[in-house]
Amino acid sequence: MKKNLLFLVLLGVAVLALPVFVFGADQPADLATILTNIKKFAWDVFAVVVIVMWIVTGVLYLIAMGAPEKLTTAKRALIAAVVGTAIGILAGSAQTIINSSIIKGGEGGEEAAAEGD
Repeated sequence: MKKNLLFLVLLGVAVLALPVFVFGADQPADLATILTNIKKFAWDVFAVVVIVMWIVTGVLYLIAMGAPEKLTTAKRALIAAVVGTAIGILAGSAQTIINSSIIKGGEGGEEAAAEGD
């Protein structure tokens, strides 16, 4: 119950703070700028969440003191931290990966066709 409440509070704060970061005072309000600002804000939130996840995992391992049930909880937290970090990094770099594969994929295909002739 406490975890759900904490999550809802953090989500509420993030949603309420989002317009402040998106609609800055001296920034143009075109769609590309808004999306870029949202992406930057989401990346900052992700970084904070990942750091907290790793700190909590470390504390769980420290307070486990060899107790099997607490070690199981710490191992689950470690897996969640690793998977969350990997998903966040992939999601943050997805646009770059897709853009580079489309641009280089098209050029590479033409070069490969020219070499084949």
